[in-house]
Amino acid sequence: MNLSTFRLVLAVSSVALALGGTVARAQAPQASPAPAASASPAPVPSAIPAPTASASPAASASPAPSTSPTPAASASPSPSSSPAAAQAPATPPAAAPAQAADAFGDEIKLEAKKVVLVKGTANWDNAFDTLIDSFKALSTTLDKQGVKPAGNGMIVYTSTDDTGFTFLAEIPIEQEPKTLGKGMSVGQSPEGKALKFVHRGSYDNMDNTYEAITNHLDERRLEAKDTFIEEYLTDPLKTAEDKLVINVYVPLK
Repeated sequence: MNLSTFRLVLAVSSVALALGGTVARAQAPQASPAPAASASPAPVPSAIPAPTASASPAASASPAPSTSPTPAASASPSPSSSPAAAQAPATPPAAAPAQAADAFGDEIKLEAKKVVLVKGTANWDNAFDTLIDSFKALSTTLDKQGVKPAGNGMIVYTSTDDTGFTFLAEIPIEQEPKTLGKGMSVGQSPEGKALKFVHRGSYDNMDNTYEAITNHLDERRLEAKDTFIEEYLTDPLKTAEDKLVINVYVPLK
């Protein structure tokens, strides 16, 4: 909602409130004569015939029991509402931890890890497919030699421009493979002070995350290095793209 629409909503709400107040005031004087009229005839019949007055208490006694079942009926909904109220709080606590796990701009220290890596370049149009191919090549090399990954796969962006980017695809290891595929090598992942952010969803929506990161850096007047890192908490080879969970690390100068 833009600012002009927001102001229009406020204006309509103000008019509605003003009209509501006018209608309430118009109804108020009509409600007051009703009790006045009922009050004036009441003393006249009670004052004239004594037997009629005795009959009126009898009539007043009959409505009394009719009012007693009413509280009984009102008592029944209150217990029925209490179990519903007891069940309601059970849902919010379940959602709380999921959001608490998402970091936005938390300062951390990256520790260097031994990794097997491969260099690559990609266009923005086929970026995710290119990254997937790089992860597949690394995973195939490790699987053939029985080397198990020692952490999550990472993408280290080394340069970007309007058409594409260069990157390093990395998988942490403890045991070095005996043979490496084309363009692969063993090295270390980045280390040092960085800010941590979390992205959930498809790779195509990463632009929104990086825009929020850029705004955060500008507001805090923080200077980042010319590289950034994505750690794939969900395996991109086995996870639906819209279910990805990615830690984004922005190294600081």
